[in-house]
Amino acid sequence: MQLDPLVFAAIAGMAVATYFTRFIGYWLVRHRTVSGRLAGALEAVPGAVLTSIIAPMALATGPAETAAAALTVLLALRLPLIVAVAGGCLAVVALRALIG
Repeated sequence: MQLDPLVFAAIAGMAVATYFTRFIGYWLVRHRTVSGRLAGALEAVPGAVLTSIIAPMALATGPAETAAAALTVLLALRLPLIVAVAGGCLAVVALRALIG
């Protein structure tokens, strides 16, 4: 198996960009006390990023994935996150077998 140099460059570039954005974020707030609106905004970032990654795939791939994503959200409202994720994984497998 051989890795295309352009694919390698794209992966390396994304890794550098990801590390750079994380580093810059910590560097910008290293001497500040984070509170109030900034703290609220920073706490919302992981959920927003996760939603922006998952939502298009959940809505564009098919009814089984959409239903499993909705079930996962409902489970996450009542159960620990790890249980919701496991339930979502099981749901997508079962719904793909039933719905296709």
